[in-house]
Amino acid sequence: MERTSLFSDSVTAPGQFPLSLGCAQLGNLHRPLSNEDAVSIVESAWEHGLRYFDTAPHYGLGLSERRLGQALRGRPRDTFIVSTKVGRLLESRSVDGTPNRDRLHHVPATHERVWDFSRDGVRRSLEESLERLGTDRVDVVYLHDPDDHAAEALDDAYPALEELRAQGVVRAIGAGMNQSALLTRFVRETDVDVVMIAGRLTLLDSSAADDLVPACSERGVGVAAAGVFNSGVLATLGSGEPVTYDYAPAPDAVLHRARRIQHLCHSYGTDLATVALQFPLRFGPVETITVGCDSAEQVARNVTAAQAPIPEGLWEAINQLIDCQLYTR
Repeated sequence: MERTSLFSDSVTAPGQFPLSLGCAQLGNLHRPLSNEDAVSIVESAWEHGLRYFDTAPHYGLGLSERRLGQALRGRPRDTFIVSTKVGRLLESRSVDGTPNRDRLHHVPATHERVWDFSRDGVRRSLEESLERLGTDRVDVVYLHDPDDHAAEALDDAYPALEELRAQGVVRAIGAGMNQSALLTRFVRETDVDVVMIAGRLTLLDSSAADDLVPACSERGVGVAAAGVFNSGVLATLGSGEPVTYDYAPAPDAVLHRARRIQHLCHSYGTDLATVALQFPLRFGPVETITVGCDSAEQVARNVTAAQAPIPEGLWEAINQLIDCQLYTR
């Protein structure tokens, strides 16, 4: 089954590397951001040629969507792609001074996230996202983390997305997860256009190459690779900053493997973060690398890393190393 790439013409400005902005940080992921800093991240991404922006209601209880909409307001709508996600509804709750229970996002506890992969839940979620974004449409809608709701997501939520696509409400539909097994089911059992895989096409865990990548190649489904730094370890190792793997302190075994790969990169005259950023593009169905940035300066660094040449012979050496040092869940 062949499809025209959703990202081929508009994911970046002409001539730019296929990098896209993940907007979890706009929802105060890990630390608070001012509105001004959040907008500056999007503006920096735009100035560097990025034209695909991914968000979700989950990110900061809707804060990411509101800030992204604010930052993109006034730009010609046909010049960029926005994706959001469904599966969690935001239900109002009384604010009594209790800190938000979400350990990742620094936002007031004004709402609760409620799992809902029903047809009505999908439509309501999208309508509320459009309102927060201040737009009349999004380009891509993903089912967000349906790990524990596979039956409802396949039987109810997916058909709802299929209806929305058929009606022209959205251009493309898919699913986004940090595991490849269920994503592979979606690729093989439905007619999704694109999937987003987080943290499973990386130097430390390329397990999605075993099932998801072949399925996407066979079915003509595009892949957005996110979590390429495994939440930090591949970007911050040796920097003195806290080193995390999949949003928790990195285990010793992971640190050992990461240091071996880092040493190999240094021996070829490059750095771990640059290689980690470009690694997923070695897999054919991957069309964009979606990275989160917590400052305008970090956007610029990632763009530089994305465009840096990889020394000849390094990929072959990486393959030999990670084939026997692969860390999988």
